[in-house]
Amino acid sequence: MISYLKRLGKKRRGKSLPEGKLSQDNRQDSAKVYSEDELNQITFTKSVEKNLELVKGIVGANIDLVTRRISLGRSEIVPAVVLYFDNLIDPAILDQHIIRPMVLEAYSSGLHTGPEIARQLRVGNLITRAELKEINNFKELMDGLLIGEILVLVEGMEQGLLISSKGYKSRDIAEPDSEPVVRGPRDSFIESLSINISLIRRRVLSPNLVFESMKIGSVTRTKVCVAYIKGVCSPELVKEVQDRLSKIEIDGLLESGYIEELIQDDPYSPFPQVGITERPDRAVAAILEGRVIIITDNTPMVLIAPGELFSLLQAAEDHYNRYTFATLVRVIRYMAFVMALLLPAAYIAITNYHQEMIPTQLLVSIMAARLGVPLPAFLEALLMEFAFELLREAGVRLPRPVGQAVSIVGALVIGQAAVQASLVSPLMVIVVAVTGIANFTIPQYNISLAVRTLRFPLMFLAAFLGLYGVMTGLIIILLHLFSLRSFGVPYMSPISPFKPSDFKDTFIRAPKWSQTKRPSQLTSNSQRMAAMQKPHPPGSGGEK
Repeated sequence: MISYLKRLGKKRRGKSLPEGKLSQDNRQDSAKVYSEDELNQITFTKSVEKNLELVKGIVGANIDLVTRRISLGRSEIVPAVVLYFDNLIDPAILDQHIIRPMVLEAYSSGLHTGPEIARQLRVGNLITRAELKEINNFKELMDGLLIGEILVLVEGMEQGLLISSKGYKSRDIAEPDSEPVVRGPRDSFIESLSINISLIRRRVLSPNLVFESMKIGSVTRTKVCVAYIKGVCSPELVKEVQDRLSKIEIDGLLESGYIEELIQDDPYSPFPQVGITERPDRAVAAILEGRVIIITDNTPMVLIAPGELFSLLQAAEDHYNRYTFATLVRVIRYMAFVMALLLPAAYIAITNYHQEMIPTQLLVSIMAARLGVPLPAFLEALLMEFAFELLREAGVRLPRPVGQAVSIVGALVIGQAAVQASLVSPLMVIVVAVTGIANFTIPQYNISLAVRTLRFPLMFLAAFLGLYGVMTGLIIILLHLFSLRSFGVPYMSPISPFKPSDFKDTFIRAPKWSQTKRPSQLTSNSQRMAAMQKPHPPGSGGEK
């Protein structure tokens, strides 16, 4: 019995693997991870089959890797292979500009033998696609294949031909969701880097507009583009941005938020030090001021550097409406910014510690409204703020039609029920609602997150120290803001350092004919437009 089992085991060990199975050695080879240096050292051979074997050994058994074999010539046939990743290319480009010229149009051009056709391919003929390049190593090959380019290998050639044929699906250009406007352009960035670049190119028809590209992420190899205008943007700022991006070492980059966290000056600050936008017009306005924008592939959010506090509190529509209305809106926005930060804390401090500051009739109304409420003002405010944040998050995460209904109905039902149950006073519901509305007026979502975060520490200080605690917290915040920098630019400029000439587009929005200079802290080329452009009626003798 034992001898029989030994013979059976020998037979099984000597038996070949079924077709389609990999041996252990092959599995190890296919699982090998190649570094960029290793790929750079692997060059093409004259054998199509060996080159194909090398490609498959690098990318593994990918189901979306398509191999199309072609025989060149009616006589003296030369083998060729077309290689690409499915769903990354445009099939029409493959059929009309690559396959058809090689297998049909070559014969109508008088090329009948394989070597003749191969010779024409080598010199760049036959293939009618404009973007064609010759590559010598497998790093260039993988960089091309993975972004939607097609590889052509021909027997006897020690090079490969890469033809651009990107054709993957992308979202249509639509209106921006996070920065809607009544007046102004309605297009927004999408997840395609090339389309985002074109949206900026359409607006800046200048040869001085520069797009510099790099890849970040050892695994994802995400394309990141730095854009600026030569002669307007400071070379020191461009170099600083490029240096910070080049120091990022990460396996994957899925969104521009990764970059934002890794390049900001103070990573522990709750305040964002980089602007964010999905509007091409706002990105162009930034580079016209002398800033740098960072465009990341696969995300519609573009970063703007540097990002000072007052630039983050501005909306694109401020520059499209008349300056009188834009100034009024800005003043309201700054007041709302202060209310969103301080209103709950001020209410807690005054009702708990400083009742003498409240007019008598108002104090009586407040006390009557709080009659029967078992919770102190601090816990009452904390409960309502927590409920408001829950409703806000629920409205964001749910599908849009359902989310809006949950936000509105939930706020009404919970607020009314809490008042009727005497858990909170009606005035506290008003305070929390006004605070939430004020927070929504802040145009930049990332700066509104900082306000939402800092509101709670100020409420704690108000509960234990009254207005003294609120003022202490406010002083700490201001000291932090005045010490903060964004890419070397003071965060509170033009207040600190004090630049009166830059106030025309800070607290107010002065008329366009008076804004003749760019912000002085961003660029030395400050002249933006010619002076003496104030309009006047004809024949009035005013300035020309």
